[in-house]
Amino acid sequence: MLIKAVLFDVDGTLVDSVDLHAQAWVDAFKEIGHDISFDDMREQIGKGGDQLMPVFLSPAELKEKGEALEKRRGEIFRESYLPRVRAFPGAAELLRRADKAGLRTALASSAKDEELAALKRIVGIEDDRVDAETSSSDAERSKPFPDIFEAALARLPGVSPGETIVVGDTPYDAEAAGKVGIRTIGVLCGGFPEQALRDAGCIAIYRDPAHLLEEYETSPLGAGGMPD
Repeated sequence: MLIKAVLFDVDGTLVDSVDLHAQAWVDAFKEIGHDISFDDMREQIGKGGDQLMPVFLSPAELKEKGEALEKRRGEIFRESYLPRVRAFPGAAELLRRADKAGLRTALASSAKDEELAALKRIVGIEDDRVDAETSSSDAERSKPFPDIFEAALARLPGVSPGETIVVGDTPYDAEAAGKVGIRTIGVLCGGFPEQALRDAGCIAIYRDPAHLLEEYETSPLGAGGMPD
């Protein structure tokens, strides 16, 4: 089926931020007395706080401390780690290439609104035309639930799930997209193993945005969405 739109995850896909998000969560949990290992936390990055916190907190703790913990995580990330986030090579150029090819483009991120604005500046696309974007405020549940991709599609009228491809770096991206019938291209720059991405349903794997840009014409984007 001909592809009409591409939805880009941001953290770990367009910007190198996964380790930094993991450390911000580790720091925040430590403040409430939970010593979570970096490796255990990193495996959960790609989920939003609503899906990540229950992995480490009891239901009672989640009810008592969850809202404050997520707020504190955001403060720590913005104050200590956001200045260290860098765009992956080719990120902005890949979005522009898709737009030039006539695809409708959207940023399908679970980041907070203020974080997403900062990440767009880091990528260098704050002034570029993007057809739609989503943030955590647009989804009741974060990945691996499909809410964020459903919200992005709702802002691209006339585009069906089968005419859409997600570009993401985590198994949670592929799982969420698959639940609404969207196929996913995986990138390895977020640090998840290739096999984990394939097992989650990715139809093609590239090293990073620059690699996907280099192989654009033969990728599922340039080839019209194949393979089925």
